[in-house]
Amino acid sequence: MAPPPDRADLEDRRVSIRLFLIVALVIVVAAAFLVFVVGPAIADLFAPGLGLKSAALIAFGATLVVMVVMAVAAGDGLLGELQYMIAGFGGFFVILWLLIAWAF
Repeated sequence: MAPPPDRADLEDRRVSIRLFLIVALVIVVAAAFLVFVVGPAIADLFAPGLGLKSAALIAFGATLVVMVVMAVAAGDGLLGELQYMIAGFGGFFVILWLLIAWAF
């Protein structure tokens, strides 16, 4: 048969119960904070953003600006490089369009 607990064992038990209750309270408060504060912020990240149509308009404008800058920088070689610029325009537009639709 086990001996009856002495005063030190009872005090240790009380301290352990208090620490357990404090840790449980901290966990409950942290969970409530995550649900009510962080939860809506995370839900906004998964809300629908730009569609493919809006992304296409933005990508077309950005691609057009980049191609005009490249054409001005090309100078005299513009006519000889036109076929490459058209192909580059198409490739850059498609990549930028899909990346904008994916990121935003």
